[in-house]
Amino acid sequence: QGSYQQKFQQRFCEYTGTRHAFALNNATAALELAAQLSQFDEGDEEIIPGHTFTASAYPFLKKGARIVWADIDLNTRVITAETIERCITPKTRMIVVVHLYGYGAEMPDIMELAQRHNLLVVEDAAQALGVEIEGQMAGTFGDFGVYSFHSHKNISTLGEGGILTVRDERIANIIPMLGHNGHCAF
Repeated sequence: QGSYQQKFQQRFCEYTGTRHAFALNNATAALELAAQLSQFDEGDEEIIPGHTFTASAYPFLKKGARIVWADIDLNTRVITAETIERCITPKTRMIVVVHLYGYGAEMPDIMELAQRHNLLVVEDAAQALGVEIEGQMAGTFGDFGVYSFHSHKNISTLGEGGILTVRDERIANIIPMLGHNGHCAF
């Protein structure tokens, strides 16, 4: 915490083109926060790629979402608007897009689909920091963006580390309070 964390978050926003970034102990914590802030109702469904790491799915399951597995494109190993659309039901509330192995999913098409169905979008860009999709960074299209600095990722903090980005100003104002157990805004 402190001035170095603030500077890091600011520079991360500048690099990715986001407005709100919050450094965390790891990307799983960022996914946990995204799940908590999504406020699922019992029976709400979350669409997630059938090929991903468990941490991309279980935080949402723990918060009450029902997981619906979407197929991936065999060439890019990521989900597409087409594979997602086959999974949408009236109970669908969220799409988790995992940009995997440095491949960025086709976010403009996915966002158009999400907007058409009024769905939240979480982008797990743990393996895609620096990947651009039509001139925009992976992780910056959706409502939440998740990045990892684990020792096995593109950029490492030589251990753990993560960032959560959020689009909604109201949610951005809540996150610092969660980090300080409601004691202060920062």
